[in-house]
Amino acid sequence: MIKPELEFVYEATGELLAPTPIGETYDGTRRIIPIVGGGRVEGPLISGKLVGNSADWQLTRHHGVTVADALYAIETDDGVIIQIRNKGLRHGPPEVMQRLATGQEVDPAEYYFRTVPEFIAPVGKYDWLNRSIFVCSGARYPLGIKLWVWRVT
Repeated sequence: MIKPELEFVYEATGELLAPTPIGETYDGTRRIIPIVGGGRVEGPLISGKLVGNSADWQLTRHHGVTVADALYAIETDDGVIIQIRNKGLRHGPPEVMQRLATGQEVDPAEYYFRTVPEFIAPVGKYDWLNRSIFVCSGARYPLGIKLWVWRVT
C-alpha cells in the first residue's frame, strides 16, 4: 500500500463581486460569482496574481450543498499564464450557511469547503502542474475568498 502525502503549493486570495443570480433550475439554484483581479497567489512552489474577468458558476442543490465550478487564471511573478478549473463542494449546518449567504464573517472551521483544482500550464517551468492531482480547502468571506492548495504526492 502506498499512502499519498500532501505538499503545500500556495495560498490564494481573491476579490469577489456580488453574485449574479440565474435562479431556480431543475437541479437547484444557480448563480455566477465574478472573480475580479487583485488577488494574490503566494507559496513555496508558485507565486503570482489572479487574472480578472473570471467566475465561479455555482449550483446550490436542493439539499443545501453548493457545487463550485470556477474557471480562472493566474499570472506568475515571472509572467507565465496558468489556467485553473476548480471544482468542489461547500456545505455546513443551515444556520452557518445562512450567515455566509448574508455576508457575515464565518470561521471556515464551521463548514466544509473542499475543491479539486485542475491546472493547464504551458510547457516549461510550471509543466509539473499538468502532471499531478491537487486538493484545496477554502474559506469564503463577504467580499473575497481564500484557498489553500496542496499537491498529492
